[in-house]
Amino acid sequence: MKDKRILYVSSEVVPYLPETELSSTAFNVAKNSHSKGVQTRIFMPRYGVINERRHQLHEVIRLSGMNLIINDMDMPLIIKVASIPKERMQVYFIDNEEYFKRKAVFTDEDDKLFSDNDERAIFFAKGVVETVKKLNWAPDIIHVHGWLASLLPLYLKEFYKEEPLFTESKIVTSVYNNPFEGALSSDLASKIKFDEIADAKIATIKTPTHTNILKSAIENSDAIIHGSESMPDDIVSFITAQNKPVLEFQSDDLKEPYLNFYADILSVN
Repeated sequence: MKDKRILYVSSEVVPYLPETELSSTAFNVAKNSHSKGVQTRIFMPRYGVINERRHQLHEVIRLSGMNLIINDMDMPLIIKVASIPKERMQVYFIDNEEYFKRKAVFTDEDDKLFSDNDERAIFFAKGVVETVKKLNWAPDIIHVHGWLASLLPLYLKEFYKEEPLFTESKIVTSVYNNPFEGALSSDLASKIKFDEIADAKIATIKTPTHTNILKSAIENSDAIIHGSESMPDDIVSFITAQNKPVLEFQSDDLKEPYLNFYADILSVN
């Protein structure tokens, strides 16, 4: 795997957000790959709770400045970057004042999901792809963590299917047992359909619950990793039914099993 390129896309990463199973795993897997000579890039949203001064974020002018179309609206894309201390790993932050300036991550002060989380997820997916295109950095593996990042496989397989930079990329999704209550906006499917993605491809997320969003990511990925030891039965059954490569939960060693899994996926034509 030395000198291979892995793009890590996560809704949460330490040290920028509090330590959770997801944020820690996303960081540690990337760090371990980096330590083995893999070229890595990490992408996450620039939530308003992230202290830019403490973590030394700065805007990358040459990457910022484009607008992304979200449901017929022009939304400015701002790209910021930081380096994780001691690791020499670059983290890219997808930012937009409308979507990410608020001092919260997914929910308001009453613990209710933000009504625009659907658009934030679309913006994040498109923002990652457009930034990687500007970097002209073709990843061998794209490893997705977290439900806010879970529209990325769908957009790569459909909206960006003609993009040559990702022709050889393999998509891996880690699935975690960190559900939210309720559902995202019922308009999510129609907003995705605005991007001329066929009805059949968005059928799974017509009702955008946490489970269905994960199922969409699973459907559009080349391989799946169990990110949590305990997973809902319906998700486990759905993964099994896809007949795709699966890496079971790894409790301690996040280095060799993950790197071997990546190598196995890349060896399949």
